[in-house]
Amino acid sequence: MAKSVAAKIGKGITPQQFMDGMEKNKDKFMEWYNQFSWKSEDDRKFFESLRDRDLRCLILMADWCGDVVRNIPVVFRALENSGVPVDVLIMEQHLDTMDEFLTMGGRAVPIVIFADGSGNVLGQWGPRPKHVQAIMIEFKQNNPDREAPDYNDKIQVARQEMLKQYGEGTGYHDVIVKELRELLASF
Repeated sequence: MAKSVAAKIGKGITPQQFMDGMEKNKDKFMEWYNQFSWKSEDDRKFFESLRDRDLRCLILMADWCGDVVRNIPVVFRALENSGVPVDVLIMEQHLDTMDEFLTMGGRAVPIVIFADGSGNVLGQWGPRPKHVQAIMIEFKQNNPDREAPDYNDKIQVARQEMLKQYGEGTGYHDVIVKELRELLASF
């Protein structure tokens, strides 16, 4: 059966309300947000063309998450002129929805959900760009036992490698734009 988020449309907060209410990581979030710029005029026009489509976006997230702080400013900026309504769902307040969109069996944010106007889920993105997520996928495959004595040491190494994959500066912003565009063009 296809997933639906119809019951959650209009139940979240706006991107601006999220940013205004941030209690953690606000400075870094706003730094990434303010550093965003379109690398491609074609990409900018693609996102603006979404106005003609009946789409909704729901984003499961929390301000304590480093991937939210890095990735969601790009998502917000990419969708700003798209005409696509965005509902931010704070994970802890929407665990029922979070549990429908698990990543490798676990709760990982952000999860960006695109649905039609009726709430039928068309696709999702997250919690991080594919090349960064590949590090976590490999880690989880090689370290399935969270109770192993060296699990925490190994996950710290994986997290450091993920930071390296993000790279310095805003280059990864364009990666996210391209991944979102590819997803949105698929339905």
